[in-house]
Amino acid sequence: MSTRAWIFPGQGSQYVGMGMDLCERSAIAREIFDRADALLGIPLSRICFEGPGDELKQTRNTQPAIFLHSMAAAALADRGDVAMTAGHSLGEYSALVYAGAMTFEDGLRLVRLRGESMQRAGEEQKGTMAAVVGLAPAVLEALCVEASAAGVVQCANFNSPGQIVISGSVEGVHKAMELAKAKGAKLVKELVVSGAFHSPLMQSAREGLQKALSATQIRDAHIPVYANVTAKPVQKAEEIRTLLAAQLTSAVRWEESVAAMAAAGASTFVEIGPGKVLQGLVKRIAVTAEVLGADTMRDIEQLTSA
Repeated sequence: MSTRAWIFPGQGSQYVGMGMDLCERSAIAREIFDRADALLGIPLSRICFEGPGDELKQTRNTQPAIFLHSMAAAALADRGDVAMTAGHSLGEYSALVYAGAMTFEDGLRLVRLRGESMQRAGEEQKGTMAAVVGLAPAVLEALCVEASAAGVVQCANFNSPGQIVISGSVEGVHKAMELAKAKGAKLVKELVVSGAFHSPLMQSAREGLQKALSATQIRDAHIPVYANVTAKPVQKAEEIRTLLAAQLTSAVRWEESVAAMAAAGASTFVEIGPGKVLQGLVKRIAVTAEVLGADTMRDIEQLTSA
């Protein structure tokens, strides 16, 4: 029998209409969406179902929207056979709630605050991000050190073999892009983002989030959660708290996390929530693994009947 790992998507996976069929066909999903609207005091379900896209793309809305969809999909797809879990950036909160380290309500409050804080930090300190394809991690890290003379820049997402995202000040990122092109990168593309996520420019957001994390009850996780910051399994409450705060200004070590889960026995990876971004990444990292998704009700029906 295959060993299952559940993985939860992060920002960028949202789309207008997300979660709507879950709520139309399941009273459980509808109740979860209604609870979120009441808890946050905003029409989050309407933003998910109807948009407009510009409103859904606001970081303060995107993060709780993806978290909410993931939690509803998890509630419908859960058969209790998941051995380990992880989430990409924001998705780490979904993974931790699923693993029992925090309540749905606390997770939702934290991701709303995280989204608001990151959006504010991006407005206060203008930054940008860029995808770089075709350079080894060590080469790109060295280029970022060199480009730091122009401004803050560091590797922010180690997504899959040869696909890395850099983040920092506009000047620093542009200089690193220039150096990456000169070094022979296959693709260097600036991303449309509202801030320099997973870089030192998120320090003000990290401080606000740290206070909220200190006041939040976090418990030991029931199953191993592979942390973005270390790419290692974590279950102890205090370690989870520390790593969540560090995550905002640290790189997401996704490639290492998936490789570590595969090495620990994961043979099936299921992306729980909107889109297929993580499924694509996993296929390039754990090439022999079975990769599935649970976005729509049809996906969930196929998953639970398999």
